[in-house]
Amino acid sequence: MMNFPQRTAAAVGAAGLALSLAACGGGQQAADDGGLSGTIAVDGSSTVAPLTSAAATQFADVEPGVQVTVATSGTGGGFKAFCAGETDISDASRPIKDEEIAACEEAGTEYTEIIIANDGLSVVVNPENDWAQCLTVEQLGTIWAPEAEGKVMSWKDVDPSFPDEPLDLYGAGTDSGTFDYFTEAINGEEGATRADYTPTEDDNVTVQGVQGSPGALGYFGLSYAEENPDAVKILDIDGGDGCVTPSSETVQDGTYTPLGRPLFIYVNNASYADNEALQTFVDFYLENEASIAEEALFIGLTEEQATTARTELDSLKG
Repeated sequence: MMNFPQRTAAAVGAAGLALSLAACGGGQQAADDGGLSGTIAVDGSSTVAPLTSAAATQFADVEPGVQVTVATSGTGGGFKAFCAGETDISDASRPIKDEEIAACEEAGTEYTEIIIANDGLSVVVNPENDWAQCLTVEQLGTIWAPEAEGKVMSWKDVDPSFPDEPLDLYGAGTDSGTFDYFTEAINGEEGATRADYTPTEDDNVTVQGVQGSPGALGYFGLSYAEENPDAVKILDIDGGDGCVTPSSETVQDGTYTPLGRPLFIYVNNASYADNEALQTFVDFYLENEASIAEEALFIGLTEEQATTARTELDSLKG
């Protein structure tokens, strides 16, 4: 039986809440009990969404009158909505791109980037796979490079010592920050990948696909794999200095390379200045980032990253 990730369920619950609201983002007023009320609209990375949903759940215990809606159109989709002024916060599993910066500038949307947690991308195979324990970045490139399409079709094509088992590939959709990060880290160019794989924005699809196919291989956030130990097997990765097992420790200390990454939220400066509910939520998010990361099964900030996040928040306060 598959254990569906708790953090995914949190995101779905938050997204469901969005459907019940007539408006998204903007404005606040005093609630009957003296607390705040209003709405905060968040969109973006499906990886970061469960983290923000966990923050919203904890925040509801403090300010139950504020409704935080979390959508998951992917990092790229989130920035489109954010730069257009449609959301207050954009969840991102990568830094904003130059063209997205230009779109925000054209629309007059000023923002502040805040590092909020860490995540590691895991490469997973079917539990029955007893031949692959560690893959090098070069071997991953052999599998995922654009020129591999239609040619690298078997595990034996990756390494002659591997069996002639058909490769069945699963990965992130093209609108996902996970896709951007993985393709650049492994293939050296963002967006460069073979197209004959099963792309999805729902990591549960990858878990199910890998679980159901002996020759399957996929990639997604580390905690998704850790939550499903009976469904998938996590591979060690050799980034050039030997095989390293992905973990909180190896992501934070930088030894799990190149698939460890920071995660971000982008906050609309004008919304933050005008919306006390948004101010209070963002401040709460940063003040409680460690417990939020733990609850959502992410990797917390290092001391240096936490200092950076506080500096970023201070710049937002002005």
